[in-house]
Amino acid sequence: MKPIKSAVFVKSSSKVKECPEPDRPEYAFIGRSNVGKSSLINLLTNRGKLAKVSSKPGKTKLINHFLIDDDWFLVDLPGYGWAKVSKTEQSKWKSMIRDYFETRENLACVFVLIDSRIDPQKNDLEFIQYLGEIGVPIGLIFTKTDKEGHNKIQSGIAKFKRALKTQWEELPVSFATSTVTGAGKDEVINFIRSVNLDIKNQ
Repeated sequence: MKPIKSAVFVKSSSKVKECPEPDRPEYAFIGRSNVGKSSLINLLTNRGKLAKVSSKPGKTKLINHFLIDDDWFLVDLPGYGWAKVSKTEQSKWKSMIRDYFETRENLACVFVLIDSRIDPQKNDLEFIQYLGEIGVPIGLIFTKTDKEGHNKIQSGIAKFKRALKTQWEELPVSFATSTVTGAGKDEVINFIRSVNLDIKNQ
């Protein structure tokens, strides 16, 4: 696998119409607050501080575009499930995210990040269901797999998939990752490169 060579911050946008020209495939990363999104983005891009890591939920508030290898966009989106954010702020974020998913024409895949250590969460399942209903390609990324024993992590991932199967005939592609051990990094990047190749060959 070829590692990512360049990752350049392009811009932050508060509205979809402010986003960069949709002239390259785009891969969005989203999940509940504190799921490890920024750490994963930094791992994938080999940049320690490309995405800002924070212990406070709700740090990402805009649509953040990064240009990868001058070939595709990586998009860091605001999380959901905010605990300490005003209703007005939540509503504004939800509207922005919904607009992004439903109108961004170059969106190749949305990676939904899920904490592998915890039981299936209603807001994760509902969010994935929403993406499925609007026909957006989805990938599931289970994070923090180094935090528990292997069997417990595998059991947690299986439990989440069983919960999804009540509404999905065929489950989205999934990856198990750790920003500590680097597990899953190559698999996610290889998947993105294969989708890019398919797009170019269309």
